[in-house]
Amino acid sequence: MKIAFYETKPEEREFFSERLAGHDLYFFDGTINEELKEEADFEVVSLFVHSRVTDDVLAKLPKLRYLQTRSTGYDHIKCTALYERGLLVSNVAGYGGPAVAEFAYSLLLNATRHTWKALQRAKEGIFEYEDLKGTELYGKRLGILGLGTIGSRMAHIAKGFGMQVSVWSRTRKPIVDELGLVFTTLERVLETSDVIMIALPLTPATRNLIHKERAKLLKEDAVVVNIARGEIIQKELYTTLPNVLCLDVTADLTCIARPNVLYTPHMAYYTREALRRIMEISLENIEAYIEGKPLPNCLKMPCEKEYGKKDAS
Repeated sequence: MKIAFYETKPEEREFFSERLAGHDLYFFDGTINEELKEEADFEVVSLFVHSRVTDDVLAKLPKLRYLQTRSTGYDHIKCTALYERGLLVSNVAGYGGPAVAEFAYSLLLNATRHTWKALQRAKEGIFEYEDLKGTELYGKRLGILGLGTIGSRMAHIAKGFGMQVSVWSRTRKPIVDELGLVFTTLERVLETSDVIMIALPLTPATRNLIHKERAKLLKEDAVVVNIARGEIIQKELYTTLPNVLCLDVTADLTCIARPNVLYTPHMAYYTREALRRIMEISLENIEAYIEGKPLPNCLKMPCEKEYGKKDAS
């Protein structure tokens, strides 16, 4: 079976080469858009978030039967040909809970305790900190949007800090009662929380979820942490919101120069453990396809109208 991997790193090549020995494997450093110049007869394609799968791309893969993204988000692989050809598609769900949730708190603590400023000053031989008075997380209310793997892990960590937690999700999950979370409306979460953490996929239903009118509900001193997708917050808000923004994603890169913005380049997932889980779950999916078994992380890829109704957590 001919299997192509795009956006690969040396450790991924070694991992898949060893475990998929006997198949024809093709590894590419760049995205599928950069590397796929002419028609190819790959039956399986595995790629990452920077590859944009369009109808034109799929037209160059007439023998493709199974498409995999080595990520949880899959907004980069949505196109008409997927539905028309009935292709099997899977993602890698659940790998990033600890990594992404912990990173969200690292951004938050930098914002509330000004850690990055203190570290930078110390390296310059400056030890003044009178202007770096912080704010405790203990007793504050955290609002979490989305209760999937990442959002649930955020809730667990919040309890360790002694925070009160409100959540909004399309479905009420057992963790709400297990941890004593307040399950409420989106508007109520926005208007009552001292910290907002976004842990949602990007779908038609979540795009611009926090728009100008909803942003008016935020407390003046609320901190917004977005480690999900930039487009969940309306683009204009990145350059106009007065709130402190802790971002691992953004819909407007010009915002990162603002003094109220802490920005990192979409690296929340990037730990040794999470990368290993990505490879293992990706392999599990590929092996299931090869053996004709149901895909563990199969995406139904419904039509655009129904896609927007998919559980946004």
